[in-house]
Amino acid sequence: MDEQRNREPLPYEGNFLLIDKPIEWTSFDVVAKIRNTYKRTGLKCKVGHCGTLDPKATGLLILATGRKTKEIASLEILDKVYEGVIKLGAMTESHDIETLEYGHCSTAHLTEREIRSTASTFVGTHQQQPPMHSAAWHNGKRLYEHARKGEVIRERKAKEIVIHRFEVTRVELPLVYFNLHVSKGAYIRVIAHEFGSALGVGGYLASLRRLSIGPWELNSARTVSESIDAILQEASNTRPPGEES
Repeated sequence: MDEQRNREPLPYEGNFLLIDKPIEWTSFDVVAKIRNTYKRTGLKCKVGHCGTLDPKATGLLILATGRKTKEIASLEILDKVYEGVIKLGAMTESHDIETLEYGHCSTAHLTEREIRSTASTFVGTHQQQPPMHSAAWHNGKRLYEHARKGEVIRERKAKEIVIHRFEVTRVELPLVYFNLHVSKGAYIRVIAHEFGSALGVGGYLASLRRLSIGPWELNSARTVSESIDAILQEASNTRPPGEES
């Protein structure tokens, strides 16, 4: 009885998979890869993700499998921690490296003290609009669909977010390295854009890596390839009840 209680859940029963998402992959790309791996092994298994990461971002992505997919909503509300780089002195339409720079200006006059002081003013509760280049919905379409047509939706619905910590870890102008602890729903790209605006030089998110979601941390995650290998190994050792090996 104790052995049954303490064993690892089988794939069809459900589990959380911690994955280090690579750059250029969408969150759905990772879900599809893992789902197809389970399908290839003959293990029927639902798969969903707990919190989207943009294609240009890397780091912790939690996938829920089997019965654990019913708990996705409970993970999506958790705080998240990121590290990344903001480039000052230029802006982009997407607020990250997905689109071209514009509005270049000098950052030579900025001091490290001014940059750190400005970061500290961001700590607290804010109303934040989703960026045009995002998957948020507006009138039945994703905002990025409007953006690709050159449309700008001014009345994007703002949501309340909390910035618990905005720590500048290093300054190498025009680059500012940071660590952010935020509530659910926070767009780090928007924070980077607003940070550059607050300094009067513009800015955008040059890189981003998610370090944790609630109690789950990146250092416990596997790469996509490692996760696939683990699933294949697991499938060779276990089969759902009634299924022949």
